[in-house]
Amino acid sequence: MLENRNKKNYFYTKTIQTRWMDNDVYGHVNNVTYYSYFDTVANCYLIEQGGLDIHAAPIVGFVVASNCDYHAPLAFPEQLEACFRVNKLGTKSVEYGIAIFKESHEQACATGTFTHVFVERASGKSTSIPAALREALERALI
Repeated sequence: MLENRNKKNYFYTKTIQTRWMDNDVYGHVNNVTYYSYFDTVANCYLIEQGGLDIHAAPIVGFVVASNCDYHAPLAFPEQLEACFRVNKLGTKSVEYGIAIFKESHEQACATGTFTHVFVERASGKSTSIPAALREALERALI
């Protein structure tokens, strides 16, 4: 199994600026906010690399599972790097591996997975991953 905490084991990186509202009463980024970062990097990849039209695509990804392990705290106003890869690719679903790093650091502050099942927008029924998205996901398969 790949080391999840090392930046070199990820395929795509998106810079994310923490926001004032990300901090909780304890002065660090709240645990639930990490899932927002996960969602951001995964969807940016699908939009930028797979051509996903989030407003009109007939097939979209629904999150069906996610998890996060926390290794070190983050706080506003830090700049982050959200790193992305594909761990598993099926016909109708994909599991992403995602890690959150302080900018210019090589060890992750948080690591986790995020699973999308692709569905027909109109019916909500699961369906095969569209070809353009599948090609983009195959490129990120580690």
